[in-house]
Amino acid sequence: MRDLTRIERIGAHSHIRGLGLDSALEPRSSSEGMVGQTAARKAAGVIVKMVQEGKIAGRAVLLAGQPGTGKTAIAMGMAKSIGQETPFAMLAGSELFSLEMSKTEALMQAFRKAIGVRIKEETEVIEGEVVEVQIDRPAVAGAASKTGKLTLKTTEMETVYDLGAKMIEALGKDKVQSGDVIAIDKASGKITKLGRSFSRSRDYDAMGPQTKFVQCPDGELQKRKEVVHCVTLHEIDVINSSFDEISDLSGMPEKPSPTCFLMVVLQASLIKWEISTFLGGVKSLDELTRGEMDSTKDTEELYIPLPCRVLMLIDCFQVLVRVGIWHLCFLYARSAALLTQGFLALFTGDTGEIRTEVREQIDTKVAEWREEGKAEIVPGVLFIDEVHMLDIECFSFLNRALENDMAPILVVATNRGITTIRGTNYKSPHGIPIDFLDRLLIISTQPYTPDDIRKILDIRCQEEDVEMSEDAKVLLTKIGEDTSLRYAINLITSATLACLKRKGKIVEMEDISRVYGLFYDVKRSTQYLMEYQSQYMFSEVTAGEGDEDETNDMVS
Repeated sequence: MRDLTRIERIGAHSHIRGLGLDSALEPRSSSEGMVGQTAARKAAGVIVKMVQEGKIAGRAVLLAGQPGTGKTAIAMGMAKSIGQETPFAMLAGSELFSLEMSKTEALMQAFRKAIGVRIKEETEVIEGEVVEVQIDRPAVAGAASKTGKLTLKTTEMETVYDLGAKMIEALGKDKVQSGDVIAIDKASGKITKLGRSFSRSRDYDAMGPQTKFVQCPDGELQKRKEVVHCVTLHEIDVINSSFDEISDLSGMPEKPSPTCFLMVVLQASLIKWEISTFLGGVKSLDELTRGEMDSTKDTEELYIPLPCRVLMLIDCFQVLVRVGIWHLCFLYARSAALLTQGFLALFTGDTGEIRTEVREQIDTKVAEWREEGKAEIVPGVLFIDEVHMLDIECFSFLNRALENDMAPILVVATNRGITTIRGTNYKSPHGIPIDFLDRLLIISTQPYTPDDIRKILDIRCQEEDVEMSEDAKVLLTKIGEDTSLRYAINLITSATLACLKRKGKIVEMEDISRVYGLFYDVKRSTQYLMEYQSQYMFSEVTAGEGDEDETNDMVS
């Protein structure tokens, strides 16, 4: 039966679950979606192990190999193996030239996305097993809010707590019931379900395989617990850059002049004098409307009728509203907009450039937290694909950034041989400067064998939920050997559609042959282009160059 809980789009590397290594970091022949490349996977596993133990930082690794040899798959396997708490950021070299910011700023943001900060704090929680949840609902709807009682216990004590409307709503939202082990944050009232008590393990068949069983907590119900929050330096940068913009609002051109602010102060003083002099003896709003003053007030004091008094106050308030209140409202609205923009930028990615001063302040604060034991740095992994697309300026920046104390593990990948370094006229292996290559641990990937191609195609058929006959798989494997693995994988979905069109259930050889004739691979497309190149516009190849040997040279 197909797993209906797994609803996701099928991507090129969606079948990757890890590096496929055992506990001794030895690669299995086929595991966690990884096939072949045993030496490269073992080397990547050593890097992952060192990252998890926090033993290295500021190091760089190069994945080098021909196209279609699994470089990105190994990087994805590293990301899956590292875990959720270790940051992993991905970037393509070509992205740097399409972002609305400088190249070095984009690289700096990518670096700080790959550096985590584990912040520790103590909070009071109520942790125990739910014995009973009793909710008293009013007899008449809307007559009164709901109330109730919650009974929690540990191995040593049991207590009954009164519930308000908000706690009742939170319990209902999380579907808390008897036998659940929960934790309640006293400061925020947040409820966290830790699992089901082992005393309810007999109800396993009714709960389902996803149910997690835990022991009943021991000790007291109320206890102090250390809570760990994991964020990245980039997330802290984005939020604090919004606060930094708010602090700079006073320098905006829309700010009123000092003369206007002086008028605001004078008018505020006048209003205060008006209230204290003429309305100081008013006891209530009724007395103000009747114009009655306190009997203890000197009767010889100048009497100003109520209408005149109100007109004077209105005049003072008009100036205040025109000059001051609108500016305060503008500051408030602008501040709220910047804060909202800062939080949303974490999801949209539209952060803009962040000033160096903001990052320096954050680094200083994080260093203080580290000294006080409140936080620790978690070096993550930054993966840059198509690293040959970077220019000499980017490589110079990477050289300096890797020497920083809080630098992540840098993993880069390329499929280029000896080529020109972008931004220069010099050639270098992989298009990377020699001084930067000297920093890299190079992991080489090898072409897949026919057996590896067959295993990968089996995994992709299973991933895409495609039933294919043995003969069709043999033919598809042969196509993958003669053309490329990527082309063979792309034919799986096309052959499935051809099978559905003829109302079949299993993909056969005829379906593979049909889509093979419909969609050209690179070699056949180049041969066709060389044969009919004279009929294309702006062709730069002469008729004598279109022989088969040169076609093969272009393909290779």
